[in-house]
Amino acid sequence: MNPIIDLGFISIHWYSIILFIGIIVGAQIVIQEAKKRGFQEDFMINLLFLVVLFGILGARLYFVIFNFDYYQNNILEIFQFWQGGLAIHGGIIAGLICILVYCYKKKVNVLKILDILVVGLIIAQAIGRWGNFFNGEAHGPATTLAYLESLHLPEFIINGMYINGTYYIPTFFFESVWCLGGFIILLLLRRRKNNRLGQTTSVYLIWYGLGRFFIEGLRTDSLMLLNLKMAQLISLLMILIGIILFIIVTFIKNKNNFYQKEAKEC
Repeated sequence: MNPIIDLGFISIHWYSIILFIGIIVGAQIVIQEAKKRGFQEDFMINLLFLVVLFGILGARLYFVIFNFDYYQNNILEIFQFWQGGLAIHGGIIAGLICILVYCYKKKVNVLKILDILVVGLIIAQAIGRWGNFFNGEAHGPATTLAYLESLHLPEFIINGMYINGTYYIPTFFFESVWCLGGFIILLLLRRRKNNRLGQTTSVYLIWYGLGRFFIEGLRTDSLMLLNLKMAQLISLLMILIGIILFIIVTFIKNKNNFYQKEAKEC
C-alpha cells in the first residue's frame, strides 16, 4: 500500500488526507448537533478550531514523549506528523484541557459541550484509523493469509496487510468498526427524550475504553510505560471514569439534567 500520492510537483500523504476527512466529518456533525441544542455556530467553530489544534499537538507530543529515545536523535522528524505517530489518548487529554478552559471562560456547562463533541469525535476516530492502513501501521501480530480470509475481510484490506512479505492482523480495522458501532449507539442515545446530561459522554468513555483495551492487546507498536501498555492503562481509566459519571448523572435526580430543559446559550 503506497502511503503517498505523487502528483509530480507535490507529494501528499494519505494519512493527512484521511485525518482531514475525519476532522471535517466530525466537525460538521458537532456543529449540527450544537445548533439543535441552542449553541451559536461561531461559538462551536471557535471551540472546534482550538480543540483540533491542541488535540493534534497533544497527540503528537504524547507519541514523541513515549518514543523520546528515537526522537532525541531525530529532532526534525518530531514535526513530520503526516508520516504517522499521533496518539489518540494524547489528543483526548489535550483536547479536554482546552475544552475545560474554554467552557470556564465562556461560563458554559462542560458536560453539555462534551455530550455534543464525543459524537463527532468517535466518527472522526473511525475514519482516522484508515490513515494507519495506508501507512501500514497500528496493526497486530503476524498471521497467515488463510486466517485473514477466514475473517471474511475485503480483499483490499487483506492485500494492504501484506507488509514486507508478511501478513498482519488489521487491528486498525477492528477499532474503526468498533468506533462506527459506538457512533451509532451515541446517536441513538442522544435522541432519547429522557437522555440525561453527561450520559452520552459516559457511554463514549466506557465504549471506546473497552474496545481499545482489548484491541491494544493485539497491537505490536504500543507505547510502553515500563512493561505496561499505556493505551490499556488509559483505557481502564476511561472505563472507570465513564462508569462513575454514568452512575452520578443517572441516579442523582436533577431536573436540569434533562436535555429538553436546556436553555439557549452562547
